[in-house]
Amino acid sequence: MATNNNFFESLPEGFIANAMSRTSPRDVCRLSLVCSLFRSAAEWDAVWEKFLPPDYRKILAGGGGSKKEVYMRLCDYPVMIDGGNKSFWLHKPSGKKCYMLAARELSIIWGDTPRYWRWISVPDSRFAEVAELLSVCWLEVHGRINTSLLSTDTRYAAYLVYKSAPHTYGFEHHPAEVTVGLSGVEGQVKTVFLDPEACRRQRHEYEQTLPGRRRMGMFNHLRRLASRSNATPPENGPTRRQDGWLEIELGEFYNGKGQEGDLDMSMMDVRGGNWKGGLIIQGIEIRPKAS
Repeated sequence: MATNNNFFESLPEGFIANAMSRTSPRDVCRLSLVCSLFRSAAEWDAVWEKFLPPDYRKILAGGGGSKKEVYMRLCDYPVMIDGGNKSFWLHKPSGKKCYMLAARELSIIWGDTPRYWRWISVPDSRFAEVAELLSVCWLEVHGRINTSLLSTDTRYAAYLVYKSAPHTYGFEHHPAEVTVGLSGVEGQVKTVFLDPEACRRQRHEYEQTLPGRRRMGMFNHLRRLASRSNATPPENGPTRRQDGWLEIELGEFYNGKGQEGDLDMSMMDVRGGNWKGGLIIQGIEIRPKAS
């Protein structure tokens, strides 16, 4: 180990910094643990400026500090843009761009009809207003962002960020349809349960139909055999975020080089007769898909 450290210490610090700038923020942090030379090179502005978006000065309105400090600030503290209807930050491990569209930035069917929706402020939202569903039978929410705003060569996922009010109803038994795709191109449609308990119940019922499950009684055994041919995988369900809100994945999208257009994201439950209410929507978040 001492021999390796001596070799590293003999390299020019600028050479090390240049090599680090061609990796990723996560790699730079790991390499800084190799030796004191790497730790010093990992602080160079030239390294961290490579991970910052070209317009970072405009986004931060002249925020000072080293480039590493600016980078960390953009990762840890989302910046409000577009009149407060979008927030922007960087994905800390990769430096990829992330956005959240506020509920006001979304197209919500009947969103401005006080009978069906109301706009309120809640203390744990990053936006001034959120949309609270009062009562509808036709639920339809759409979001759109131009792919030129996103990082290239990156697989993104879009998430509806929401919470349930104490009086939420109508989501216990009916899943919603969600999709993500380029405008004008039909995206993959999947179904999700917005109600966490409904998702757990559906997953449990599906598991009971799998081969090898012991079921007591002839009736249950025959019912299992009959359902096997129609069994489907469990529906996707929401997860709880660190900020206390729920999120449900709407779909994925790979943003390749030269692939420009509008990315459409939607969530719908339009079956007649299924009235629902109590959902509080903060917005739609677009961030790199965890590998």
